[in-house]
Amino acid sequence: MIERYTLPEMGNLWNENYKLQTWLQVEIAVCEAQAELGYIPSEAVAEIKSKANFNPQRVLEIEAEVRHDMIAFLTNVNEYVGDAGRYIHLGLTSSDVLDTALALQLVASLDVLLLRLEDLIQAIRHKAREHRYTVMIGRSHGIHAEPMTFGFKLAGWLAEVLRHQERLQILRKTIAVGKISGAVGTYANIEPRVEAIACQKLGLKPDTASTQVISRDIHADYVQQLALVAASIERFAVEIRNLQKTDVLEVEEFFAKGQKGSSAMPHKRNPIRSERLTGMARLVRSHAGAALENVALWHERDISHSSVERVVLPDACILTHFMLHEITDLVTNLLVYPQNMERNLNCYGGVVFSQRVLLTLIDKGLNREEAYAIVQQNAHTAWNQPEGNFRDLISKDPRVTQNLSSAEIETCFDPQQHLRHLDQVYQRLGI
Repeated sequence: MIERYTLPEMGNLWNENYKLQTWLQVEIAVCEAQAELGYIPSEAVAEIKSKANFNPQRVLEIEAEVRHDMIAFLTNVNEYVGDAGRYIHLGLTSSDVLDTALALQLVASLDVLLLRLEDLIQAIRHKAREHRYTVMIGRSHGIHAEPMTFGFKLAGWLAEVLRHQERLQILRKTIAVGKISGAVGTYANIEPRVEAIACQKLGLKPDTASTQVISRDIHADYVQQLALVAASIERFAVEIRNLQKTDVLEVEEFFAKGQKGSSAMPHKRNPIRSERLTGMARLVRSHAGAALENVALWHERDISHSSVERVVLPDACILTHFMLHEITDLVTNLLVYPQNMERNLNCYGGVVFSQRVLLTLIDKGLNREEAYAIVQQNAHTAWNQPEGNFRDLISKDPRVTQNLSSAEIETCFDPQQHLRHLDQVYQRLGI
């Protein structure tokens, strides 16, 4: 169970200080492993652990001269440690530290994202329970289709977010991989046992077969999973935007006291948060493409991936975290207008009940083509008139009334016919 109070905010996981702290964490774990196997003195490790430190500004100063971030870091650490510092980084290459430390950042980021995802799950579940029986029109192609409930719409969102939760839990295991295997991954100057012990101390597992770096398919998978979360958030946001249109107005983003929607038009209440989420999803998706291009490196490694990851990985994590926060708050405070849902459901005299009329006529013995023609003609007549009333037309059509009683016609326009199996879906999701 991840405890909220033990986790920093997402942005703090990607600042320079936290990054260097993970580098030091890896270096110390390797020293401890080396000491356990008798390769370096245990007293030296104790001294390293008590003295090791760094100054981010000093690291940058050294890097400006040596043009190598890891050497700059090690130089600064040794300024604190002194002679015992000669045991730090023995047999390692820079990527041993960089990639293993990066795994620690990515795991910590996922822990924060999983907490935010759980918040979203609870917000959707609560709203779905609240509107379990709130009848509305379902739409396909943007056109009225058949009745459903707003709770059922939210059930679809909930199922989707639960799938993301499962994927991210699997991803947490996939990304928790370290490598302490040397310059091209052959353990030429360090034993696999050191890697195993160090990774265990760090809560990671050794990479199965690394080169000088951990293969970037793992990191591409990570960013793609975040892009998929962002895509779902965008789907929810686009739905809210569509349902908030003036001529629909079935839901609406919460509009705070004193908030203003337009500098020119005082009446405006715009779905600005949903629109913001839509835009951010585009950014996260673009990062997935960059991460995929990082997979193909020259031979055992190059550093073409490095400059990309310095932007893509923190950006994708921070953006996804913010998006989860925004959509959770949006769902929690979403304004829902059942009266408008009922109004829209019954426009054109309940034309959306056409299939129930069709099936009832077929059940009475009409062939499908004949029944379809009767229902479609009345539906289109209602649709094409400003005050069209499908129910009234059906009730007066002799081709219908000679086959259906008034009570049977009444039943065709009962929305509960469309909702009678929804409890099975709600039970699957614990709504």
